[in-house]
Amino acid sequence: MTHPPKAPAASAAHGTAQAPARPGTVPAQPSPVPTAAPPAGRGAWAVGRERLRVAATTEPGRLQILGAVLALLVVAFGAVSALEVSDRASAADDVVSRSQPLSADAAAIYRSLADADTTAASGFLAGTLEPAESRARYTRDITTASRLLVKAAANAGGSSESAREITTLNEQLPRYTGLVERARAANRQGLPLGGAYLRYANQQMAGTLLPAAERLYAAETERLQRDDESARTWPFLSLALGLLALGVLLWAQRRTYARTNRVLNHGLLAATAATVVVLLWLAAAHTVARGGLDSARAQGQESLQVLNTARISSLTARANENLTLVARGAVLTEDGKNDKYEAEYTASMGALTDALATARERADDDAGRGPVDESAARAAEWRERHKDARAKDEAGDYEGALGRIIGAKESTGGSFDQIDAALERALAHEQAEFTRSAGDARDTLTGLPLGAAVLGLLGAAGALLGINRRLSEYR
Repeated sequence: MTHPPKAPAASAAHGTAQAPARPGTVPAQPSPVPTAAPPAGRGAWAVGRERLRVAATTEPGRLQILGAVLALLVVAFGAVSALEVSDRASAADDVVSRSQPLSADAAAIYRSLADADTTAASGFLAGTLEPAESRARYTRDITTASRLLVKAAANAGGSSESAREITTLNEQLPRYTGLVERARAANRQGLPLGGAYLRYANQQMAGTLLPAAERLYAAETERLQRDDESARTWPFLSLALGLLALGVLLWAQRRTYARTNRVLNHGLLAATAATVVVLLWLAAAHTVARGGLDSARAQGQESLQVLNTARISSLTARANENLTLVARGAVLTEDGKNDKYEAEYTASMGALTDALATARERADDDAGRGPVDESAARAAEWRERHKDARAKDEAGDYEGALGRIIGAKESTGGSFDQIDAALERALAHEQAEFTRSAGDARDTLTGLPLGAAVLGLLGAAGALLGINRRLSEYR
């Protein structure tokens, strides 16, 4: 009995009939299944973050992350410390080599101009033939002021205020000297017009030149104070980074001890030591530098300002005293009751007395107090001689009054010269005190920027070596 042929088996996968392959034919390949595109936003940052997350799940990965963080913190600490200390050291150097010398030069410009005006009046009072010594002193003062103005212009450093005052002084100084020469020419000819020209010159000096010089001195002194404040500012960012790096290093060593029971990791210990050294060096250097700048300010800068005030008051008093005899009562105060130059002399002598008293309080040694005490004694002597000269002038004894003002013996001019010489010695002493204290402060910061950078690199290398030592245990 024969059976009919069986139908092809149904495909289990598709439930359809599958025809047998013909001989010599290649079976059809299944079409590839399309792959899904990466999710949106899956860029390099996302990939890196994913890898970091995966690495953080294993101890070697966590050690690598920790090593990178430690190295970055220590390097950042060293770099920021180097930058901040370099800025403080530069400001301290400006205090010593630029700001304070320019402030002193501005005071010297004022002093030279005021002394030139005083000397011109003294020479005029001497008669038709001006003494050679008086003429030489006047010329020396004008030359000094001109030279210092050139120096100040070259070192103004873009300060518009200082440049403006220097321009005013350079423009007005030739006009003043021209008036003085006219006064001398008229005086040699015995013409009363000489006195008028001298008063005009004094007005030019008192109304234009000296105020400009005073503003220049104030501007340079303000710059000195700014540089001083910049030099003494604490490097807070460096200190904060240093403390943060030190804290992370200590935590990393405690973590290593807790996981391995090993007390020391030489690399991390070296990094910690480098960080501690930079922190201590940073704190100690700035403490010493601030102390030096404080000393320079208290014992030098403030004393210099007071002594300059005293010297300027002395010069102003002397100029007004001379002009009292030149004007012979022709110039009165605004109320018309008193001689203008005599009133200004009295005010200047009062300012001199106050400044000398303050200068003595601020002097910190005998070398500083001695010249100030001498100036005070000579100032009292000056008052007595001036009082005698005024009594003679009011009694009609002009020649006697003139002798008490510009005479060779026991004159107010002699007292003024002694005060000026003593104040010059006091200024030189305080200048030396300031330069020494500020220079010590600057020198304290000199090697710190390079030291911080080098120790920062060494600390980072130590941190990496310490972490690599732990990583080697997993290989």
